[in-house]
Amino acid sequence: MSRKLVRPRQGRMVAGVCAGLAQRFGLSTNLVRLLFLLSLLLPGTQVIIYLVLWILMPNES
Repeated sequence: MSRKLVRPRQGRMVAGVCAGLAQRFGLSTNLVRLLFLLSLLLPGTQVIIYLVLWILMPNES
């Protein structure tokens, strides 16, 4: 398991951001996706953070 913050090529749903965060922190991918979806119910900049991570996180080589 990679400890680097990268977007994996396998297991993506949209951009691989949630899958990359799950791998980096040793969590379930589905848990991270669920937490992200639940966070959308709260006011904040979750979508902007997701887009920034999509741009900044490199693809897994």
